[in-house]
Amino acid sequence: MVRFLPLLLCGLASAQSFDWRAINEETLRHYQALVQIDSTDPPGNETKVVEYVKKVLEAEGIPVILAAKDPARANLIARLKGNGSKKPLLVMGHTDTVKVDAAKWTFPPFGAVRNGGYIYGRGTLDDKDNLTAGMMTMVLLKRSKIPLDRDVIFVAEAGEEGATQFGIGYLVDQHWSDIDAEICLAEGGLISRRAGQVRYGLIQTAEKLPGGVRLVAKGPAGHGSRPLRNSAVVHLSRAVERIAMWDPPMRFNDTTRYYFEKLGTVSTPEESARYGGLFDPAKAPAIREYLAEHEPGHYSMLHTSISPNMISAGYQINVIPSEAQATLDVRALPDEDMPAFMELMRKVINDPQIDVIADNRNKRPSAPPSRIDSEAFHLIEAANQKVYKAITIPQMSTGATDMAMLRAKGVQCYGIGPMVDEEDAPKGFGAHSDQERLLEDALYKFVQFNWEAVTSIAARK
Repeated sequence: MVRFLPLLLCGLASAQSFDWRAINEETLRHYQALVQIDSTDPPGNETKVVEYVKKVLEAEGIPVILAAKDPARANLIARLKGNGSKKPLLVMGHTDTVKVDAAKWTFPPFGAVRNGGYIYGRGTLDDKDNLTAGMMTMVLLKRSKIPLDRDVIFVAEAGEEGATQFGIGYLVDQHWSDIDAEICLAEGGLISRRAGQVRYGLIQTAEKLPGGVRLVAKGPAGHGSRPLRNSAVVHLSRAVERIAMWDPPMRFNDTTRYYFEKLGTVSTPEESARYGGLFDPAKAPAIREYLAEHEPGHYSMLHTSISPNMISAGYQINVIPSEAQATLDVRALPDEDMPAFMELMRKVINDPQIDVIADNRNKRPSAPPSRIDSEAFHLIEAANQKVYKAITIPQMSTGATDMAMLRAKGVQCYGIGPMVDEEDAPKGFGAHSDQERLLEDALYKFVQFNWEAVTSIAARK
């Protein structure tokens, strides 16, 4: 770490001169205002969010351009110039959110209500925390006038929640020269807290690739009063059960191997033995079964996963349909050979009446994991240690982010995120849940973390 010390000191010395109490108040004001803008996707209307961010940045003298495939779904690109000795750093947050069922919310989903140390609202975790922290970091960089070795680019992007053709897809295709960078910081990580105590920081360095597979069963039609054991529905039901209970081949990559090794060092003795046992071929099958029942997120990290999420058949209660379909959500390891994997699926199903068909509507590009031995990763580790007193563990996300598009272009991408209570998701307060919330203190610390990470990576040595 000694070789990074001069750069770190440059950023930290300026940070010490900040009035963080005033910055926290400013951060909260912007964060609440952004959460209060309904940018549910669809339809998105992200331009409303972008206009707010544009006003904040331009008030500080930060140049901004808007890039839009659809005028209602604009992206914002802001750049602070460095001396060009290193390639740029890209900081990214998305402006859209998923839908809400307002009847299930204790507080208005777009109210940004403060209560009991939390801020409630859709987008508080996904992703107006990253959006706010990135915007505030640009503001602080401009005010502090810290010399930069790299340009720092901030992107507020549209369409991440299901319409990438308006956001990252459009930017990569039409505005690559405006966002081309060596390193990217975006959503995907978190600081894990249990019983009020910080445990570790997760940095996303890889992600599984979303895809779909359809199982199509065919059989004789008939009258519902005369059940057929070879009907399409019966065959489909058996196929779905077989594939859902299948334990696909386990395979580690650099990120997941290091993840389970490092996780064992901050876990209970029982958990540590379990994670370590994954590397023992004799113990691994039983441990995978345990994880499938009790820790599905960890189980999904071990292999390409399959979840049967949609089933359709029939049009009338007394008619046996001649066709039935199931749509499977398949999340592939970054290097998975999908044609070969589908052949394995066919063997597991073992039924000539079932067709296994690829559905590539949500296909994203494949790319190797970002490096965990890079200067950037080590500097992120140092920022986690300074702000949270936490060790850093690289993680392969089981969900998808827009960093997949950037990794495919050779950008080293690292997913970051705020402090989150492990207990929150089971209580229904996670991202995409019926309710969503963020610790107020976590918001402030996340801005400080962004400042530390960005300045240590981009500031002049």
